[in-house]
Amino acid sequence: MTTADFDGWARQQLADVEAALEAWVPADAPAALGQAMRYGVLDGGKRMRALLVLAACEAVAGERAAALRAAVASELIHAYSLVHDDMPCMDDDVLRRGKPTVHVKYGQALAMLAGDAMQALAFEVLTPDSGIAPALQAKLTALLARAAGHAGMAGGQAIDLASIGRTLDEAALRDMHRRKTGALLQASVMMGAACGSVDAAAARALADYGAALGLAFQVVDDILDVTQVSETLGKTAGKDLDRHKPTYVSVLGLDAARCHARELHLQALAALSRSGLGPASGLLAVLADRVVERES
Repeated sequence: MTTADFDGWARQQLADVEAALEAWVPADAPAALGQAMRYGVLDGGKRMRALLVLAACEAVAGERAAALRAAVASELIHAYSLVHDDMPCMDDDVLRRGKPTVHVKYGQALAMLAGDAMQALAFEVLTPDSGIAPALQAKLTALLARAAGHAGMAGGQAIDLASIGRTLDEAALRDMHRRKTGALLQASVMMGAACGSVDAAAARALADYGAALGLAFQVVDDILDVTQVSETLGKTAGKDLDRHKPTYVSVLGLDAARCHARELHLQALAALSRSGLGPASGLLAVLADRVVERES
């Protein structure tokens, strides 16, 4: 797949996801709640989770309508987590996606409610009255719920907060980020795959791809946190170091962290190779490249 082919595909997917978010995130929720929700999720972000859903769906010739809903749901869960993470009781940040965070713009109480409402909306989006078979709705809901809950993102965030000022070894750091960041990225791949039909071997390979890619994403995040400026990142650079939070850079060192990102990239590509999907997995391969090559 050429760069131009991928970029053209990605532009169309991003436009479709943005249009769906625009349509499905309500502007008229009461007492400015809708405004805060839309501020937190629209017009920003890399949409990596959405792209993974849609690329995995194409790889297995799945149902596009179901995958688009899963893509939107993954972005709603991700956005809600960022809104809550940025609040003073959590990571206490004032900049996200190049603009003031939701609690800075709308206050802490409304930011908390906006995150709550986006989480609920994600599951509403996955369960329309018609158009998606109930069994597929249940599968997508289960995948997303597990990735977002105590065994996934929320559990990882709890470990992250409990680890401030502590020393973690690489195994403990990997477990934290497998939950906090990796679980939702892996679930995005698996939701896309669930929209089609894959055998057990291909499903395992896609799960391995998602796991490697999810960790690679976090390793690169930790690298960028110490090598880029806030204007490039769209969020406050150096924040983890300032708060004495364990990262792949603080645990492994910068050069070793870069090496680890490359290793995880190769693991992701190797998993695709054994999936048996062949050229159909080309979009997923390019997304793996983009994760480790990104500069923001």
